Amino acid sequence: MQAFQDFYPENVAHCYGCGRLNQDGHQIKTFWEGDETVTHFQPRPEHTAIPGFVYGGLLASLIDCHCTGTAAAAMYKAENRAMDSQPAFRFVTGSLQVSYLKPTPLGPVLEIRGKVKEIKGRKVVVEATVYADGVATAKGEVVALQMPDTFTS
Repeated sequence: MQAFQDFYPENVAHCYGCGRLNQDGHQIKTFWEGDETVTHFQPRPEHTAIPGFVYGGLLASLIDCHCTGTAAAAMYKAENRAMDSQPAFRFVTGSLQVSYLKPTPLGPVLEIRGKVKEIKGRKVVVEATVYADGVATAKGEVVALQMPDTFTS
């Protein structure tokens, strides 16, 4: 099964968090699981905040890219279109809100789960929660805006 990010056209597949063409990035992969979306990510030692715990900026980045990918997939779904159909849906972050619920341990694979709250025109609101060993450690909401054509020209 292909991830949402596998369908991004080459001219918009360089994002540090989710771009498959960014060899130095996180290259997250997001999938539908029922009405939710899910991403798994293994933090590396360089993602340390203090020994034993994940840097909060990484968590914000994972929430951000998970949610913008979810927004694109949700728009395809809402329009009953295949993920590889044109024109491509790509989203950028209009706002990102993150709440850190408890320290996120470094070691376990993180699971990010998202839900679409609203689709309105070119805007999709997505909420996501980061889990470490089944415990919610961070929660966020992204207002994702459909990328203007001028971003890729």
